[in-house]
Amino acid sequence: MNRAAERLGVAPDRLTVTDGVVSVIGDPAKKISYAEIIDGKGFQSKIGWNDEYGNPLALTSPAKPKSHEHYKVVGTPQRRMDVAGKVYGTAPWTSDIRVEGMVHGRMIRPPIPGASVVSVDESSIAHIPGAKVLRKGDFIGVIAPKEWNAVKAARELRVNWSEVRDPFVEMSELYNHIRSAPPSNRGGADRGAVDAAFARAARVVTAEYEFPFQSHASMGPACAVADVRPEGARVWTGTQKPHFAAQGVAGCLGIPAEKVHAVWVTGPGSYGRNDAGDVTMDAAVMSQLAGKPVRVQYMRHEGTGWDPKATASIHRARAALDAQGNLIAFDFYSKAFSRIETNSTEANPGDTLAGMLLGHQGARTQVFNNPENGYTFENRRFSWETVAPMLPGASPLRTSHLRDPLGPQIQFASESFVDEIAYAVGADPVEFRLKHVSAPRDIAALKAVAEKAGWKHGPAGTRRTRRGDIVTGQGIAYCHRAGTIVALIANVEVNERTGAIRVPKFTVAHDCGLIINPETLKLTIEGSIVQGLSRAIHEEVRFDRKGVTSVDWITYPIVEIDEAPEIDIVLINHPELPPTGAGESCMRPLVGAVANAVFEATGKRPRRAPLNATNIRRSI
Repeated sequence: MNRAAERLGVAPDRLTVTDGVVSVIGDPAKKISYAEIIDGKGFQSKIGWNDEYGNPLALTSPAKPKSHEHYKVVGTPQRRMDVAGKVYGTAPWTSDIRVEGMVHGRMIRPPIPGASVVSVDESSIAHIPGAKVLRKGDFIGVIAPKEWNAVKAARELRVNWSEVRDPFVEMSELYNHIRSAPPSNRGGADRGAVDAAFARAARVVTAEYEFPFQSHASMGPACAVADVRPEGARVWTGTQKPHFAAQGVAGCLGIPAEKVHAVWVTGPGSYGRNDAGDVTMDAAVMSQLAGKPVRVQYMRHEGTGWDPKATASIHRARAALDAQGNLIAFDFYSKAFSRIETNSTEANPGDTLAGMLLGHQGARTQVFNNPENGYTFENRRFSWETVAPMLPGASPLRTSHLRDPLGPQIQFASESFVDEIAYAVGADPVEFRLKHVSAPRDIAALKAVAEKAGWKHGPAGTRRTRRGDIVTGQGIAYCHRAGTIVALIANVEVNERTGAIRVPKFTVAHDCGLIINPETLKLTIEGSIVQGLSRAIHEEVRFDRKGVTSVDWITYPIVEIDEAPEIDIVLINHPELPPTGAGESCMRPLVGAVANAVFEATGKRPRRAPLNATNIRRSI
C-alpha cells in the first residue's frame, strides 16, 4: 500500500483494494493495479521487490490482514478448475511428458533387497533394437528408443546377483519382532504423577494393539522425465515436493543445486513419500549416464512393491481407576519401525532407492509420535520407542511418510483404548469423552457428531442390532490434527459367521477454524474418509523372508466403489480463527471409529488392523 500511495500521491489510509486494484477512497477513478505497482520487476527479494534501480524494496511494516467480516470470496463455495482436464485426459500428466531426443528407461531391481550386482550379460538384450544397459555400481537400468523395447530389455537382461540370506523376518513374527527388538530412540512426555496414581488405583485396565505396514499404492505407478546436460538439469516430476527433489538430484549427481530445475506435473498421487521421488532420481541418474533425456515409467509391481511404507507398530495402554470408577491415570506407549527423520526430505539422496544404490546415506534419526487430542487427564504418560530402519535384522521394509504420518496407527490404538475404559466403567463412549474434555470447540464437535448421527446414548451394546448372522453397531473416535478437531462416528455391519465387514456410513464433525472453501473442504473430507476406510478394512503389506509380496491390486486390495460409504458432514466454522487444514485430519480417527463400532456390534474388541474378515474372526 505504501508503494501504491507513492504512485497515486495520497496517504496510505486513503486507499482501498478491490479485486487486486488499489483505488482512492472517494475518487475511484484514481487507481492502480498490483501488476502496475510491481511494474514487471518481480519479487526478487525475500523482503520485498526491487525498485527501478535494482535495489531491494523492504516491507517497512507488516500488512494488517482484512477482517473476516469483509471477506467476499473466502467462506463461499468455489468450483475447482482442474477437474475437467483430469476427467477428459486433456491436462498433461507425468506419463505424458515428451522431450526431444528422449529414450525410455526401466530399472532393474534385485530379486532380494540388499543383493549386489556381480555381473551383467549385456549380450542377453543385443537382439532388442536400440536397447542399452546403464550401470553405475549397483544402480542398473536399461534404455531404448521405444518403450516396449525397454520393457522387454528389463525382462530379458541377465544379471548375476550376490547371495543374500533371507533379510526379512517371518511375517507371522512381525509384531513379536517389534516387541523384542532393541530400541534405537525414545521419547514422550509425562503430566502429573502417573506412577503414584497407578500405585493407589483400585483397578487397572490394560490392552495392546497392532498395526501393519501399509503402502502408498497410488492409483498409477510413478513416472518422471529427466534431461541432464553439462550446463544443468531439468526434471519433470509428480512428487509432492519438487523443490526438494531438485536438491536431491543435485546432491546425487554432484552438480550445483541452482543448476537443477524441477517442473511439477500432475501425477497419480503424491501424498507423503510415495514412488514419485524414487522414479525422479532414477530418471536423473539414467539421463546423466546416457547423456540424453530419459523417461522412466514404473510398472505396477515396482510402484507397489518398492515404494516406502507406512510403518508397522505395536501399542500398549494402561488406565488407572479409583474405587468409584474415575479415571485417575492414562499411560500410552508405542513401539514401531521409525518413519524417516522428521526433517528428512527428498533433498537427501540417501532417502531414495537410487541414492542408496549409489552409496548415499539416508536419515539416521528415528522418531515416532504421541496421541493428539484435548483430553484433560490429570495424570498422563505418553511414551514411544523406535526400531531402527534399514539395518540388518531390524526393519524388513523401507519406511516413510504416508498420509497423516503415524496418525491412524496411534489413534486406532488410543481411541480404541478410550472406548475400553468407557466400557470398563459402564459409561457411554460419547459421554465419557465429554467428561474428559474441557475446550468448547472439542465439546461442540463431539456433541455435533452425536446429534447428526442419531447416537443412542448408553453403555456398550446399546447401539447393537442383529439380523441373522449380521450384527450392526456404531463407534466413535475423536482427535486433533495440527489444530483441526475431528469427531467421527462409523456405522458398521459384521457377519459374525464369516467376519466380513461393511461400513455403510460415516458421520463427521469437522472444525478446522476458518473455512476457506466449503465445497473443496467437503470433497477433501470425503476423499480422506474413502482412503481411510481402505486402510481400515483392507490394506496390509504382506512379505516373505525374501521380499514384499504385495505388488498389485490382487495382493494389495484397496476399497472398491461398491464399498464407498455414505458420508454425512457437519462443518463447524470459526471465521475469527486461522485455518488449520483438512487434508489429513479425518484419516486420523477413522480406523479407531470403525474398530469401536465393530466392538459395539460384536461385543469383542479387535486389536489388530486392518479390520478385515481374518482379524475380525480372530477377535470374535
